[in-house]
Amino acid sequence: MYLVGIGVVLLLLKYLEVAPVALWSWWLVLAPFGLATAWWYWADSSGYTKRKAMEAEQAKKQSRIDRNKEAMGNLNAKKRK
Repeated sequence: MYLVGIGVVLLLLKYLEVAPVALWSWWLVLAPFGLATAWWYWADSSGYTKRKAMEAEQAKKQSRIDRNKEAMGNLNAKKRK
């Protein structure tokens, strides 16, 4: 997402002809968009995106479990047989 933001800023600077970006090649100005596309392709094809989503879900689930146990007062209680 950072690459897209950088690309938008560079695009605006080029369009508004702000120096020194106004003198740069269009290829250089548009390069962050290409890099962002390559990053997204790699992240999706390697499973990085799915792995991070699963880690976030697991962290939320564990937080919810801990919060509920604490609210019930059973945080350190042992199971009865």
